[in-house]
Amino acid sequence: MAEHKHDTYGILAEFTETPAFYEAVGKVKEAGYKKFDCFTPFPVHGLDHQMGIGRSKVPIFTAIGGVTGFCTGMLITWYMNGFNYPLIVGGKPFWSPIFPFPIMYELTILLSAFGTLFGMFATNLLPRHNHPVFEYEDYIKCGDDTFFLVIEKADPKFDLEQTRSMLEELGSTKVEVLKA
Repeated sequence: MAEHKHDTYGILAEFTETPAFYEAVGKVKEAGYKKFDCFTPFPVHGLDHQMGIGRSKVPIFTAIGGVTGFCTGMLITWYMNGFNYPLIVGGKPFWSPIFPFPIMYELTILLSAFGTLFGMFATNLLPRHNHPVFEYEDYIKCGDDTFFLVIEKADPKFDLEQTRSMLEELGSTKVEVLKA
């Protein structure tokens, strides 16, 4: 028992039937668990709602990147054309937001893409080179016909024995303790 307290990542429960798995996820959420994840062989419609997962925060990073890119493009063209190397071309003013628009547009797209990429990394806690679930010997069954529900030890409600018995009562075919 004492050996599990230090090297435990969480508890994994296997399910072979989609409805039983779907209902078990809802009951885990109703029980108040917050740090749990699901591994399925195919997308299960409505599973994110069943898990209580809200809307992704990645679009916020995309918007911040886009606004930063647009403002950077405008600032660069304003400084270069207005102060660094002022040059009148065709009788136009030193700086206007019209003619450097492609620069602002391109920087908006570029920094939006970077915001999306790094926002995805930040929200998914990446890069992570290994996950304890991958060390589970039957994890390969997740690609075929088995559903996994993992409750992490970091969850405030986690208690090894109570969580294990709850998962067994929910109809899982196998419950295993994952090592960290």
